[in-house]
Amino acid sequence: MKLVAEAFAKVNRSLLVLGRRSDGYHELDTVFQAVGLTDRLTFEESDSLTLEVDDPSVPSGPENLVLRATRALAEEAGVKPRAAITLEKRIPSGGGLGGGSSDAAVTLLGLSALWELELPLERLARIGASLGSDVPFFLWGGTARGRGRGERIEPLADLPPRGVVLVMPPFPVATPDVFRRLSAPPWDGNEGPERENGPVPDRNDLEFAAESLFPALRVVRQALGATGAEQARLSGSGSTVFGVFPDPGSAAEAARRLEGLPVGSAVRVVPTLTREESRVRSGPRRAE
Repeated sequence: MKLVAEAFAKVNRSLLVLGRRSDGYHELDTVFQAVGLTDRLTFEESDSLTLEVDDPSVPSGPENLVLRATRALAEEAGVKPRAAITLEKRIPSGGGLGGGSSDAAVTLLGLSALWELELPLERLARIGASLGSDVPFFLWGGTARGRGRGERIEPLADLPPRGVVLVMPPFPVATPDVFRRLSAPPWDGNEGPERENGPVPDRNDLEFAAESLFPALRVVRQALGATGAEQARLSGSGSTVFGVFPDPGSAAEAARRLEGLPVGSAVRVVPTLTREESRVRSGPRRAE
């Protein structure tokens, strides 16, 4: 059997850093939004475990999240980690779009189907949380609130469809460097405001720290705002900056005005994804 699935990207519509925890992590309150930029993974039955990646900048060794997810799932289910996996990268690494975490989540889904494990989503989420803070979100998709390290997911009502401009600079941003520059105070136990599908705060607490390290990010964000974006923000810790527009046409027009800013950036227009659309993308299906 051979299965294929798409790993979708995310942007952070808001990201509040509530403080530095005693375990070294930071307590977060974020709103994830799935968007239609995807990697593609293929899973095939095999007598061994192999991973082929089409992007030479992405490591294909044991540290790769796809292989880590494979071994974690096999250990949890008590099976041997056997599969031939191919990863076609479209989501840039170090771009704040969650590509590695999404690849890990889709690996859990794809291999569960390939190995006929029938594990509940909540169990896969627990495995995912051990791999990375963002991984559980990619098992749900759509719009969701993430608390704790970001791994405690509360699905929210789907936002109205929007066009999103992604400006992806030709350099990655290391998340640990941004958090060090942020120098957040110790967490006081506050878990953020209680809200039920209320307004999403237009805020990213990592923005100032990331832009102090890479001033070009501020230039891009301000340029996006000048095109009439409803929201122009850094996604996660960067380096991708995104703008939200009321429809694909206005997003495409804004994208045309941003070509070459900064030099070497990739500019893409993508739709937001509902929860159902996210699950259709990430759901494994037989390869044609």
